[in-house]
Amino acid sequence: MTDIGFYHLTRTPLERALPRLLEKVAGIGRRAVVLAGSTERVEALNALLWTYDPDSFLPHGSAADGNAPQQPIWLTAADENPNQATVLVLVDGMSSSRLADYERCLDLFDGNDPEAVATARDRWRTAKDAGHKLTYWQQTEQGGWQAKG
Repeated sequence: MTDIGFYHLTRTPLERALPRLLEKVAGIGRRAVVLAGSTERVEALNALLWTYDPDSFLPHGSAADGNAPQQPIWLTAADENPNQATVLVLVDGMSSSRLADYERCLDLFDGNDPEAVATARDRWRTAKDAGHKLTYWQQTEQGGWQAKG
């Protein structure tokens, strides 16, 4: 079963947290798929990952860039794994029918949005019922992550 971490964003927006988490994924030599809510969101995240830190380089791509098998981080609005990733990152309240295809899943949700929290709870229950290993991560005052419960 997949190890799923639910990341409750309370201190920083997704646009600041996502690049840092992807740096950690890339830093341990893993490939990732980021599943976003729309093609427009994919392209916004694609641009973000090129510009979030002028001193960083986070290789990634999307359908607009092509060469999915070559991309260590693939941004998509489709439930796919064209780069043979072992890590799935869910944003925008997305869910995947392919969780078992990944070793790890990071489910990032906005803790300041009651609807996002409610749908994250639904995804938690579904994943628990499917037998996945679950961890809940909450942001600290400094913006880092602490496992809870």
